[in-house]
This record gives sequence, C-alpha cells and structure tokens, in this order.
Amino acid sequence: MPNKAENSSVVVKSGIIYQAISGFYYVWSDGESYATKPRGNFRHQQMKPLVGDRVKFEYDESDSQSNSRLIEIAPRRNQLVRPTVSNVDYALVVTSLIEPNFSYNLLDYFLVSVEAHDIQPLILLTKYDLLLEQKGQVEAEALVGEITELYAKVGYKVVVLDGTKASYDRLGTHIEDALYVIMGQSGVGKSTLLNHMLPDAQIETSAISDALNRGRHTTREVTLYRYNEGLLADTPGFSAIEFTTLEKEELQTCFPEILEASNDCKFRSCLHINEPGCAVKAQWEAGEIAESRYQNYLQIFERIEQRKTVYRKKN
Repeated sequence: MPNKAENSSVVVKSGIIYQAISGFYYVWSDGESYATKPRGNFRHQQMKPLVGDRVKFEYDESDSQSNSRLIEIAPRRNQLVRPTVSNVDYALVVTSLIEPNFSYNLLDYFLVSVEAHDIQPLILLTKYDLLLEQKGQVEAEALVGEITELYAKVGYKVVVLDGTKASYDRLGTHIEDALYVIMGQSGVGKSTLLNHMLPDAQIETSAISDALNRGRHTTREVTLYRYNEGLLADTPGFSAIEFTTLEKEELQTCFPEILEASNDCKFRSCLHINEPGCAVKAQWEAGEIAESRYQNYLQIFERIEQRKTVYRKKN
C-alpha cells in the first residue's frame, strides 16, 4: 500500500528498477511502469541507482505525466559489474554444445563467477539440434549425458535446448519469482534464447564469425523483462572473465563438491594443492571429484594467485 507524502497528492511507492536510460530510471511497481529521476543528494552521496535495485519513489497522483522522484535504494544483496545489475537470484548460464564447441573449462569459469556473487546457477546447453545433425545421435547423447551427469552430481540443474518450443517450455518451468541474469560466451545463443522466451523484447542477434568461431557482441543495454513470475536480464555477450575480488582462500566456496569434501581435510587452512591430509585430493584421486573440475580449480587458483595487486592513486 503506497504511503502518502506531505503533499496530499504525492504517494510513496516501492518497486524495482528494470531499465536505466539517459539519467532516467524506469521502475516496475504494482504492475505499472514509472519514469523516475533520483533526488539530488544521491550524487553527493555517490549513490548510483542500478537495474535490479529495490527502490522507493514519490509519485504525484494529480499529475501522471510528471516524472517521479527516486528517494531510497534498499541495501543490495549483490552487484555485478558486467552486466551492471544488482540483487540477482539466479543465473541462466548458457553454453553451446557446438559452434562454439562445449568447454568444461569455460563453463566452470562462468560457474565460479556466479557462485562468487552468491547467485544460484542453472546450466543451459544449447544447439542440441545442430549437434545431432553434425555428430549423430549416439555421439550427441553421449556428450549430453556426460555433461549432465557430472554437473548433476555437483548439485546443478541442467536443461538441454534444441530450438523446439517444448524445450523452451521445459526451461520456463524452472523460472520462479526471482531476478535472473542470462550469461555465457558470445555466440552460444543468449539473444536467440531471449527472443524465444520474450518475443516482444526484440533482442538483436548476429551471425557467428567463422574466423573467430564466436559471436559478435550484440546486446547493447541491460534491461529486465517480465517472464512468468520472474524478471530476466539480458546481458552483453562476453567470453573473458576476471576474478578481480575473489581471494584464493574463498575459491573452494565456488566449487560445491570441493567445499563439502574440505570438511574432512586435516587442516582447516587447506587449499587443496599440496597439503598433507587433503580430503579433496583424496576424492579427486578416487574419481569422486571430476578431473575437469579439480583441474579447473587449480587453474583458477593459480590465476588468482598471480593476480597483480591494484593500488589506487591518492588524490
């Protein structure tokens, strides 16, 4: 229920920012869209509203054509830099089975990036129809079965998309009342996916570059779209992930099976590299932790360890 402000015709409403364009912030509230501008002291407090922010704003009921005033931003659960969106609950991690070819390494990089922000991932395998056409049913089913089994064991849900309405409908059953980000390598079908799920959004897509075997960056602005009970955020396609804030001691929390196994390590400070009594290495050697997952853990660990310290210049 909106609260009355001092002016009797002005009410305070709550909502979520779904789009930001040229200094205007568009807010969903009670099924309606409102154009808002932030109050002046936001700039002095270095508070920049983001898509995904839960906000309060003042709306003048006597003048529906006037711009509403954004007056409060609720504390953020999390915040992504690429794309710039806050309060994300789930990530639809899109990866293609072919063109570009499936990569356990790249998928794990995206999963770690998602886990590091306390976001629950849902893995989407695209272009199964193309895989069938090029590799045949036996090889296609074997690859999908291998991927699905590996990540289901970790605790992740995997949805296979083949371009049919039925496969998109299956995905739709996983969307609940939450905020979703779509992410993945360029050219894996993120924009195509949104066009099927949100035909009115008119997301731009482009052809695959044969020379690079990856798509061009096609989506330009971050916008939340209503789908079923949830909100979907389209994101620019990107293939490079930087772990600029994740510490090596925190990396294990981004691998659920490694985190679980670490409870049995001899030392609490075990990093699962060369320490004695490491339960993680024991499970890996026994085949209980997948080879690809452990090797990708080591690779990301080394990348974090070699990261250069960034020093900010003093004014």
